Amino acid sequence: MSSPVLDALDHQLIDLLARDARVSNRKIAAELGVTEGTVRGRIKRLQQDGLIAFTAITGFEMGKKSRLAFINVQADVHRVREVAEAIGALPEINAVLVTMGQFNIAALCLFDELEMLQHIASELVLMIDGVHHVETSIAVSTVKYEARMAKITPPDHIADED
Repeated sequence: MSSPVLDALDHQLIDLLARDARVSNRKIAAELGVTEGTVRGRIKRLQQDGLIAFTAITGFEMGKKSRLAFINVQADVHRVREVAEAIGALPEINAVLVTMGQFNIAALCLFDELEMLQHIASELVLMIDGVHHVETSIAVSTVKYEARMAKITPPDHIADED
């Protein structure tokens, strides 16, 4: 599948929505000098292509599991994608990234008690075939959290809003 082509109007639209997803199509149209129908159509296409999604982003303190941990994983280099997918299938894991460096996978999870983190890292992630070493880091304070830096849901999980 080829990458979708975005023009200048798409980029401007995405930038406006990234700043305030609640802005009306009418206001966007006026700011960009296009019709409201054009804005509505572009937004629908961007959603269908899986390039944008709308969701409420909560702070860590909103949920019971309010502590963030990074689980860094050394996996067999020939099985990184397979291991990353297995880690991602764990319901306790919130994000999985393939990385470069000492560790080739980084997973993020929210937890409430250290025993829960120990269970996730040592009894779930470390036991996955192909994982050689696991090291955890716990976030102790948040200096900056950019909620706009979020991976969106794959296209087959986007609900049709019309």
